[in-house]
Amino acid sequence: MPFTLATWNINSVRLRAGLVEKLLTEEAPDVLCLQECKSPVEKIPYETFAALGYTHMVARGEKGYNGVAILSKRPIEDAGDQDFANLGHARHVAARMDNGLIIHNFYVPAGGDVPDREKNVKFGQKLDYVAEMRDWFAAETPQKAILVGDLNIAPLEDDVWDHKKMLKVISHTPVEVEALGDAQDAGGWVDVTRKDLPVGKLYSWWSYRAKDWDAADKGRRLDHVWATSDIASAAHGSRILRDARGWEKPSDHAPVFASFDL
Repeated sequence: MPFTLATWNINSVRLRAGLVEKLLTEEAPDVLCLQECKSPVEKIPYETFAALGYTHMVARGEKGYNGVAILSKRPIEDAGDQDFANLGHARHVAARMDNGLIIHNFYVPAGGDVPDREKNVKFGQKLDYVAEMRDWFAAETPQKAILVGDLNIAPLEDDVWDHKKMLKVISHTPVEVEALGDAQDAGGWVDVTRKDLPVGKLYSWWSYRAKDWDAADKGRRLDHVWATSDIASAAHGSRILRDARGWEKPSDHAPVFASFDL
């Protein structure tokens, strides 16, 4: 079964519903996973997306914050969610496709500004969240699964614009990178994007603070597509749609795509 999946932190699905429509119309992935929807589930513009053929949706939402949704052209059913670190946030949802494939959609906490859990509660919550992801994967090794989302960690040196300058900046600190690596290893996950694009700088996020984000190009790869080792060899054709960062009133994230033949 060949299919293409995309993941995108949309930074408000209602505010940027037009951009989602544009992506679905021009790129037509079979599955689109959205994060930071900032909407209760009932207010996600489902009918707009269904009119484009995305008649299946599994989502978790809350007013004004967080929120994750999986839109699909193909039948999917709700496969539950996890509240890691007991935050009570809508940060994870899973869907099962008709061939048994499980898709996990994550929005890991950003972690605030100070990389010290004693001084910054949000950073501690982020580390706890990723640690509980690790423990969950270790307790029951996932199989035939894809994990996507805004994991808010850029793990590799070429996943940030300047490795040395970013070592003390949340999203690329050694403790976060190690934590994410432990979670990845616990589930036997393969970083599909880097499997397909192993060499060179690669970003999916550029700050709104940069007046000319494209020229400055101080990006980070915060958005990820992973696959379990049993299906990782079926992945191919990864790419990041950088142009979407330049669309009118954009998200600060760009969509990440991966194709599979299962």
